[in-house]
Amino acid sequence: MSERAAPFFCPYCGDEDLRPSEAGHGAWECHGCRRAFQLKFLGLLSSTSGAPTNGGTSHEQHGD
Repeated sequence: MSERAAPFFCPYCGDEDLRPSEAGHGAWECHGCRRAFQLKFLGLLSSTSGAPTNGGTSHEQHGD
């Protein structure tokens, strides 16, 4: 798949009148609420995404 994924609705007002913005890669404009926003891919979640990522220092693991 070589196409970019496009948002279906504005994350602020829910309107579907979105257009790509000239502000840069992943930037969109909502013509319903006049907001501009940017989407960014952060990465893939690990298969143990529910586990703490701070080295296991949560209170639940120590029994505190």
